[in-house]
Amino acid sequence: MVQFSSLLSGLTKNMSTKNGKKRRINLGREATESLAKEARKNGLLLTSPGTVSAIWSNNYVSAYSKGGNKGINQDCVIVWEGFGGKEDVMFCGVFDGHGPWGHLVGKRVKKVMPAYLLHFWQEAMVQRSILKNGELFKNANFDQFGVWKESFLKACSTVDYDLELHPVIDSFYSGTAALTIIREGDLMVLANVGDSRAVLGTTSDDGSLVAVQLTVDFKPNLPQERERIYKSGGSVSELEDEPGVSRIRASNDETPDGPGLALSRAFGDFFVKDFGLISEPDVIQRTITTRDRFVILATDGVWDVVSNEKAVQIVSAEKEESAKKLVEYAAAQWKHKRRGLAADDISVVCLFFHSP
Repeated sequence: MVQFSSLLSGLTKNMSTKNGKKRRINLGREATESLAKEARKNGLLLTSPGTVSAIWSNNYVSAYSKGGNKGINQDCVIVWEGFGGKEDVMFCGVFDGHGPWGHLVGKRVKKVMPAYLLHFWQEAMVQRSILKNGELFKNANFDQFGVWKESFLKACSTVDYDLELHPVIDSFYSGTAALTIIREGDLMVLANVGDSRAVLGTTSDDGSLVAVQLTVDFKPNLPQERERIYKSGGSVSELEDEPGVSRIRASNDETPDGPGLALSRAFGDFFVKDFGLISEPDVIQRTITTRDRFVILATDGVWDVVSNEKAVQIVSAEKEESAKKLVEYAAAQWKHKRRGLAADDISVVCLFFHSP
């Protein structure tokens, strides 16, 4: 059995209180905000363009975001090295808001998701622990990925509940996609809600750099997503002025009116939450090897105009400003490939696994 981090000291007492789940979560958020403040002061928490490279870490991260031509930039990013006070854990994410309040929804999810994730991770760790001589130890069949997956699922559900009850932010016709990642040692856990995408840059047998798409773009026309939507009473359709763009609608009529949503998973957007839209993340894992060089997290403003292979090529060419270079290239491609259309917001986080 392996001893836990001191981060969990005294947590069993907190877990056994009768103040209810909401109070425990609020206490967890307060603790996380304190950790975040300290991390920001030490240059380990980034929520705007920049880089993070802790001297004790194997990670190097480059992040950048640029607004399109649709108004205020509704994208945002986060990078947190030493997540939750643990030096071997990193949390990253890109958030792509949409709708009239999308910029506020994205920022809200970016703010509360780390706190909820850390809270449920602590709960899961305690539930899988043994108390011995006042110390917490992992049990013999401890499942590292299982703990993170359970924590992500609970955190995302709570984030959506937080939005639904928010007294100021109106998320009925607004929402956000969110793609987040945890790196703990050699384990990489990705949780995807929406159509942002993670692409791995790794080395093949012949030594060449190749792109491997890790996540699914959750669009309403995917067979498994469409089936769920129909079973929930919703519909999936394309309008004549948007060929190739499938949207969830809250009606099964042949000529549905009202707004539709071009995502099958998102936070917020409660006008279609009863018609097949879910905020449940697809949670996957990958063990990082010496062949894996970096992973790119990017909103669909990149992938609508840039291939996986080209993105990996750009990021591999210049590590320090890799995110900015990819964003600038995507912005130029919008002008070239989508002439006459308003460019989308573009955000990128590049996580390199082996710092120099």
